[in-house]
Parts: sequence; structure tokens; C-alpha cells
Amino acid sequence: MERNEQSRIVEALVLAAPEPISAERLADLVPDCSAGLARDLVTGLNESYSKEDRAFEIWEVAGGFQIRTRAEFSGVLQQLRRLRPLRLSQAALETLSIVAYKQPVTRAEIEDVRGVEAGPVLKTLLERRLVRMAGHRDVPGRPMLYATTKRFLEVFGLGSAKDLPRLRELEELAREQRLAEAEDHAESGGEGPAAGAAGTAAPDVDASADPGAADGEGSGSKPEADE
Repeated sequence: MERNEQSRIVEALVLAAPEPISAERLADLVPDCSAGLARDLVTGLNESYSKEDRAFEIWEVAGGFQIRTRAEFSGVLQQLRRLRPLRLSQAALETLSIVAYKQPVTRAEIEDVRGVEAGPVLKTLLERRLVRMAGHRDVPGRPMLYATTKRFLEVFGLGSAKDLPRLRELEELAREQRLAEAEDHAESGGEGPAAGAAGTAAPDVDASADPGAADGEGSGSKPEADE
């Protein structure tokens, strides 16, 4: 089969897949294709999209490939949403960060870092499929272990947990988002909770919708969420 036809098949599969599709899976589905060739074909598609100045690109996230809209379109794509996105509270974001950087981690270890009870927040993160139960620690009492999920990687646009940003980068992102929320609050005439108030949402983290060019939501628009 000609490379151009293989490339078209890869593009169709990535576009139609309900979740990130791996290079190995692409190799299984594309005639005369290997995982290495599948990666090369994806690279070629992205180069083509860039040359044609397309509004989307293929990202490698959660161990697979997924088509997502470019960051520059985040503003207009937000206007497409009819419902207010769910949000992660500051407490949920802090808890999620602890799980992400220390996983697998127990509830007691999370509470030791935050200094407050973590049960309700963990329940929310489990319901959002951002955190999962990852077995038990082999110590007296066998406490439950928690770790991040594949959905977490998709939401944050990460290929694996190794791609997590430095803590300082997360803090800068949180600060930028709080400033943006303060501006939105001022423009709306003070309706809703002001940034910095109790219960205020922290950085936008979309845990509610699958990103992708087809439905207009990509990693380009920073995800939003809510405890």
C-alpha cells in the first residue's frame, strides 16, 4: 500500500477513535504498517497541517494519538459551550497535584501534606475519573493507594506521568488563572464568587468533555472543572 493511502487511514482512525489511539493499534489496523511507521505518518500529518495552517493538530497523550484544536482558538471555542464547565476547587487541585507527584499515595499521606481531611475531595476526583484506586500499601491496616488515571493524562495533555510540569510551573499557571477569574468577575459586575474567596475555582481544568476537533474542544483551550 502507498504511504499516502496509509497516511489517510491513520488520519481517519485518529479522528474517529473515541480515545487516544496508540501507535501499536494503528499498526494493527493500517495495512503493511509498523508502530514506528505509524509515528512517522502522524509526524507527516502534523507537518502537513502546519504548512496548510489548519486549526487542529495531532497530540500524543495518554499513550496514544488524538486530534485537538490549536490553543489560539480557545477563546472562540469557549463561546461554543452552552453549559458552564465544571470546575476543580483549589482544594481539589491541590489534592490532585499531590496524587500526581507522589503516586501511588495513601489518603493519610495526602492529609499529612495538606493538613486537612481529604476524603470528600478524593471522592470528587474519583467520580471525575481523574484519580483511581491503585491497590493497597503492604503495611499494617493495608491503606488504599491512589494514583492518576488515563483520563487525567488526556485532560492535561500529557503523554505520561513523566511529562508532568515542574511544581513552579503549576503554581504560575494557578496564579494566572486566578488573575483571569478576577478580571472576569469585575467585568460581570461582581456576580458570582470573587477570585480568592472561599470555594473559588482554581485553574481551569476540563474534566467533563472529551477534547477533539470534531466537537470543537481541544487541548488548545485550557480544561475547566468544579468540585
